[in-house]
Amino acid sequence: MELVQVKHTEITKPEYYNNRELSWLAFNERVLQEAEDAQNPLLERLKFLAIFSSNLDEFFMVRVAGLQDQVKAGFHKPENKSGLTPKEQLARISEKTQALVSRQTAIYKKLMKQLLPKENVYTRKITELNEEQTNFINEYFEETIFPVLTPVAVDAYRPFPTLISKTLNMIILLEQDNVEPEFCEKVAVVQVPSVLERFIQVPSKGNEISVVLLEDIISANINKLFYGYHVKSVQSFRLTRNADLTIHEEGARDLLLEIEKELKKRKWGALTRLEVRTGEMDKGVLQFLLNELEDWEAEVYSVDCPLDLTFLFSFVKFVGEGRKHLEYESFIPQPPQDLGSDENIFEKALTQDIFFNHPYESFTPIVEFVTEAANDPSVLAIKQTLYRVSGNSPVIQALKLAAENGKQVTVLVELKARFDEENNVHWAKELEQSGCLVIYGMHNLKTHSKITLVVRRRQSKIERFVHLGTGNYNDATAKIYTDMGIITTKKKFGIDATNFFNFLSGYTEKPNFHHIVVSPNDIRVEFIKLIDDEINYHLKYGKGHLRAKMNSLTDKELIMKMYEASIAGVKVDLIIRGICCLRPGIKGISENITVISIVGRFLEHARIYWFHHNGENKLFLSSADMMTRNMIKRVEILFPIFDTEIKKRIMKSMKTQFRDNVKARIQDENGVYYYSEKKDGDKCINSQEIFLKEAYRVLIDEE
Repeated sequence: MELVQVKHTEITKPEYYNNRELSWLAFNERVLQEAEDAQNPLLERLKFLAIFSSNLDEFFMVRVAGLQDQVKAGFHKPENKSGLTPKEQLARISEKTQALVSRQTAIYKKLMKQLLPKENVYTRKITELNEEQTNFINEYFEETIFPVLTPVAVDAYRPFPTLISKTLNMIILLEQDNVEPEFCEKVAVVQVPSVLERFIQVPSKGNEISVVLLEDIISANINKLFYGYHVKSVQSFRLTRNADLTIHEEGARDLLLEIEKELKKRKWGALTRLEVRTGEMDKGVLQFLLNELEDWEAEVYSVDCPLDLTFLFSFVKFVGEGRKHLEYESFIPQPPQDLGSDENIFEKALTQDIFFNHPYESFTPIVEFVTEAANDPSVLAIKQTLYRVSGNSPVIQALKLAAENGKQVTVLVELKARFDEENNVHWAKELEQSGCLVIYGMHNLKTHSKITLVVRRRQSKIERFVHLGTGNYNDATAKIYTDMGIITTKKKFGIDATNFFNFLSGYTEKPNFHHIVVSPNDIRVEFIKLIDDEINYHLKYGKGHLRAKMNSLTDKELIMKMYEASIAGVKVDLIIRGICCLRPGIKGISENITVISIVGRFLEHARIYWFHHNGENKLFLSSADMMTRNMIKRVEILFPIFDTEIKKRIMKSMKTQFRDNVKARIQDENGVYYYSEKKDGDKCINSQEIFLKEAYRVLIDEE
């Protein structure tokens, strides 16, 4: 067989690609499906509603904001895959999002008003309270809420306040007593205090839980803020603003100070979305509000339920006390299969590569890896990249301890990790104060790599221990994100790690690495070579096959290369949780490609890339998705897996996920996702549940 020649124009047609933003909305729709799924415990369904809302906030603050900026700047060029202009994208986003928000509202009402009461949990309106509960609420308002509220009049002397992003507010229409109506109408704004809990429990009998929302209490007592005036209407609204930082790296002498300065501006960006309560806000007040906000590009969403359902995160935690049957069965991450409970991680790593599969296997050994290194007198240096860490990070504490113990500690803290900038600025300062050498990454690039190097001297010999992973050094998210990693002492990995950190911290061209591949650019080049090789192997020997798992696929060059592989007859199987701009199943283009998305209890986060290569079975893990930003705008690492047993475990996990018929959705040739159809007698395969059971089974077998 000869290499199939594919014309560039044959695989670049817009109808062969999904739009990035609409594909993201399709992912968030799959999150919403989890809230609808009656097989999920009730409180978990509420949590998925909160996740949906949180996701949508970020989408409007970054992605929609960027498109609105393009429209304002008069940029009308179609994007290079689906061919949609910014205006066309915004129109389709609006149509899809309005439908999703309506669906979210219906789910909220069903869960909160129909299903929770069956569990003796009620969200009450003020008018539904009995006398005792009403007295409690009135006292709570006077003692706790009233002192925190600040009514702001809007007139010639007191302009409309600048309201920060994601705050819940009320606009109040007033009439002054004993004044002719045409002269008395006034407007005021009251912010619902974010420092107070969004819901308040009222006294109830037995084990009943009854709560009232904070904004309902304020609304019922709003007249107490405006003596001498009659309250005509109280109407809730919420703003979302552009939160994408403009970091001027070219002229910055100190990136940390530059980011601190920009963070102060984030809350005051251009308006991207205005949410109002359905039936509350009349057209006149809405028009007044839009005029005062001075932004007519913002999308208005009328929501027939409480605004900002992210409050459900804390509500679920509150209700879950004593109602564990309404949540997923608790799971304790198990010890790694490759590391016995009495084995020292450093001594074991000298004999074999150690594999970690989170969250099924505990993240604690990774923390202990850094902590033991900090306390080991033989350890000379620790070097680590940090992208996102938890609020009280034990990894940070271990690095500080290492510096205080006299180790040479180098930490790259990525200050530009979106929405973690403030947190990372704080940690960078703490690490510096402890004696760590802190660097902030590379010019105009984000460092997204996950790598730790520990250098130890023992018996006059230098030993290098390298941890490489797909996920962040975050002990909190490691309990809910699926990620993989290894610790290795292979010499060439150690040399690569040393050269990698020198590349980040000093002035040097990108080194020639032995095993790891580093972006920008090189990972994309490596992927293209691997796919080309797979095509050639297939044409020569047959059985061409590649499998990949990632969070998102957007890079057009790599999508086109996969189309080429499909046209040549190579089988391409993809697990892509989120955005996927590739369309599978198109006759003559992508009919040999399948795409599934798994959305379930855990956030699928691992990046795995496998190539059959005529039985050679090349397998890689990576910090990088096949996204353009990961290929050219970030420092990422792709690393090979050599150990045969580790390869088997990873490939087995992928095979299980491709068989998933419970949480997997399949994408069709039109870019639409649907649940796989189960035939009568088919066994239900929930891959995440299988992995949970396997983790426990390994522990039982060892005992």
